[in-house]
Amino acid sequence: MSENKNAYPVNLLDTPFPMRGDLPKREPGWVRQWNDEGLYQRLRDARRGAPLFVLHDGPPYANGQIHMGHAVNKVLKDMIVKSRQLAGFDAQYIPGWDCHGLPIENAIEKKHGRHLSRDDMQAKSRAYATEQIDQQRNDFKRLGILGDWERPYLTMAPANEAGEIRAFKRVIERGFVYRGLKPVYWCFDCGSSLAEFEIEYADKQSDTLDVAFETDDAARLAAAFGLPALPAGKTGFAVIWTTTAWTIPANQALNAHPELVYALVDTPKGCLVLAESLVEKCLERFGLEGTVIATAQGERLGGLNFRHPLYDADAGYRRLSPVFLAEYVSDSDGTGLVHSSPAYGLDDFNSCIANGFTVDTILNPVQGNGVYAADFPLFGGQHIWKAVPVIIAALKAAGRLMSTVGITHSYPHCWRHKTPVIYRAAAQWFVRMDEGEGVFTKDKAPKTLRQLALDAIDHTGFYPENGRARLRDMIANRPDWCISRQRSWGVPIPFFLHKATGELHPRTMEILDQAADIVEKGGIEAWSRVTAEEILGAADAPHYDKSSDILEVWFDSGSTFSHVLRGSHAHAYPNGAFHSQGPEADLYLEGHDQHRGWFHSSLLLGCALFDRAPYRGLLTHGFTVDSQGRKMSKSLGNGIDPQEVTKKLGAEIIRLWVAASDYSGDIAGDDKILARVVDAYRRIRNTLRFLLANLSDFDAAKDALPLGELLEIDRWALARTAQFQAEVTAHYDRYEFHPVVAKLQVFCSEDLGAFYLDVLKDRLYTSAPASRARRSAQTALHHIAHAMLRWMAPFMSFTAEEAWPILAGAKNQGSIFFETWADLPPAEEGLLAKWARICEIRDLANKEIEAVRTQGAVGSSLQALLTITAPADDAALLRSLGDDLRFVTITSAARVIDGDALAIAVTPATAAKCERCWHYRDDVGHDAAHPTLCGRCTSNLFGAGESRSVA
Repeated sequence: MSENKNAYPVNLLDTPFPMRGDLPKREPGWVRQWNDEGLYQRLRDARRGAPLFVLHDGPPYANGQIHMGHAVNKVLKDMIVKSRQLAGFDAQYIPGWDCHGLPIENAIEKKHGRHLSRDDMQAKSRAYATEQIDQQRNDFKRLGILGDWERPYLTMAPANEAGEIRAFKRVIERGFVYRGLKPVYWCFDCGSSLAEFEIEYADKQSDTLDVAFETDDAARLAAAFGLPALPAGKTGFAVIWTTTAWTIPANQALNAHPELVYALVDTPKGCLVLAESLVEKCLERFGLEGTVIATAQGERLGGLNFRHPLYDADAGYRRLSPVFLAEYVSDSDGTGLVHSSPAYGLDDFNSCIANGFTVDTILNPVQGNGVYAADFPLFGGQHIWKAVPVIIAALKAAGRLMSTVGITHSYPHCWRHKTPVIYRAAAQWFVRMDEGEGVFTKDKAPKTLRQLALDAIDHTGFYPENGRARLRDMIANRPDWCISRQRSWGVPIPFFLHKATGELHPRTMEILDQAADIVEKGGIEAWSRVTAEEILGAADAPHYDKSSDILEVWFDSGSTFSHVLRGSHAHAYPNGAFHSQGPEADLYLEGHDQHRGWFHSSLLLGCALFDRAPYRGLLTHGFTVDSQGRKMSKSLGNGIDPQEVTKKLGAEIIRLWVAASDYSGDIAGDDKILARVVDAYRRIRNTLRFLLANLSDFDAAKDALPLGELLEIDRWALARTAQFQAEVTAHYDRYEFHPVVAKLQVFCSEDLGAFYLDVLKDRLYTSAPASRARRSAQTALHHIAHAMLRWMAPFMSFTAEEAWPILAGAKNQGSIFFETWADLPPAEEGLLAKWARICEIRDLANKEIEAVRTQGAVGSSLQALLTITAPADDAALLRSLGDDLRFVTITSAARVIDGDALAIAVTPATAAKCERCWHYRDDVGHDAAHPTLCGRCTSNLFGAGESRSVA
């Protein structure tokens, strides 16, 4: 309570909730408090027995400081978990980390060199990942993320490594795993195969080549075109077009489409075989004149033989390339003929295998580091990219280069290294997408993996919905999944292969169980130290090689629903959250690139293991970009460092920025955008401070009034609050946050600031402290403040936690997150409609007052006297307010007269001004003892108090 300058007290109260948040200094205190008090576990104890909500964490990679993309991801997850907690669920959040894989190996190799032993690499990688996890965990906690930080899941934890091996065994049992030599994406920097998920496309400079293959039998070629012979003195050539000059040395076949029409074109350089539709373009490219002398259906070319273009350059190329018929050939560009190096192209590989090639007959001279084998003719020991000009020169010298030109085209690159990759045939382990049978199948899946996954997509919720088509297209068109890698830091593929036959040991399934047990006790390092003799015995060991392959990291993270939710962290779900017919998690949430990553691998493994997706819903968010829409990156220098923002503005500003952004698209941020977020934060905080200040002398247990005793405008305020809460909780249920932030700002500035609180100030400040009028207002404010704290708690967690003990008082359990959505009386629809019209009329009155103020006739609105002419319905509405109409319009007097149309007249007050309430009243000075007060103020201060009925 404070007094005005004339010593007449008004109810201007204070609150320990300061105007300035001082977030950077004060937030760490709440983080420590949550940690020291074990808040997360206390929340679990409080919700034990409630319905479970499980958001399974997509594990960030344990490498490097977190960036703003990490912050967006974790804050979104935290808002969902907290909003579900407020909805009454036992909302678990077990944070995780992806700990194996190439980036960590690369970091170790940069520091210690590339020739570490397997044991040394594993030891150093584990220590490095542990260090990175500790650093990232502190940054995530600083953002106000509540979770089981003391017991996260780590893919490198021995229990999870063992669980992954057991999941792998189950995938084998269901018939999905096989070994094959197939072209797979290969990164020279990684020194390993890559999955589809690890590929991105970027522009690459390449040389296009048109290369001629000389016929080995001119008579057969002529006959295929219905000619008795080729023109005198001419020989025939099949011409191919390629952008991968480095594959020409390994060529073993040519492909033609059986239904395309091909032309035999007589030119000064010989008779060229080209797709008829491309003859003109090709001759122009070659700089030749020519005449079509015959045409033939592609099927007539099948079985013809042509010589390798370097046939005469070196004896090592003295081989023939047969023509195979293949549906994948087209005449959309090039020459209509495709050269085939089966080790370096999936279509080429399939075509050659279908035409009798065996694994042993396929040439594969490119080694894992991108260098041709040392004994490879002409180009041995050269890196394929550097060899391209050498190959072009050799073809030109041999007279087989028809044309070459440089182009820029979209080309697959390694997701991690951003360097070009190639297709390269390598013996790998695959998960089969379509029909097939495994060696150790004992519980064959009811459908193919592709069919199971497509069915599962139909039963999954997508946020936003367009993610469904994206994931469906990827599954529908993806090849078999290559799951093996040739590295050290990862979960082993614990196989023993016969040295002569390459077959798996007959006890493979028992060995998998044995390996899982060994790893569970001692980690993957324990398996690395195991010898073949220890597992197979002295008799078998000399005949078998122990595989050194590891499972790729997408298998690690993709299987976590099995070995985390059902395994290492099953203790977190005491109600038995999972059963044989249901998904493991309610929601997976990651960036939209994870349609080809974690969402994808998890879906395949969920279906491989249990015939269903491991999630009920998928939520995807965009990337963080600057205000110009450019993706944040260190190289551009346009990134926002979450650590710096936290130090300067506070983590709450990051949280509010994330909540206020439409995550379905890219999320823009820079200093100017964050400055606007700070302004929004201050508006919400100031509203909250007003509520808390005016409740500082209010004890709900003693002072709250029942709903029926509240003034009408207070009942309206509760009805509007209940209506608003229904909107807010509906948005939270749909994982929509930016509408909540936008609407909360409008609620604070318009519903409250511009109307209700504006009207309420007179009653709060001038009524007797314990009067019904003031307690009615405080009762409404009490409910509004409780509701508002809960609405904002998922995103303004620190601020809600700061305000909670001030509001809750003795009922404080230590955190707002023990609460559920506010229990509000149902909205009175009649009141909402009535006051919506009153507000419209009030807005018109304010415009008229402002016009008169602009002319200088009145100062504040309290100096105005209103005369409202209104038609019958509006007049009745306004008269129902009685004398309180003047309080609603914040004028010193307001009267209503009947008329045909709504009209508002404003006249200046001529009465004296009360020095306490500032109203202009004829009864100012009615009490000689208080000559500067109006009758209302003397009654409120010294008498029975004024009577209010509406406002």
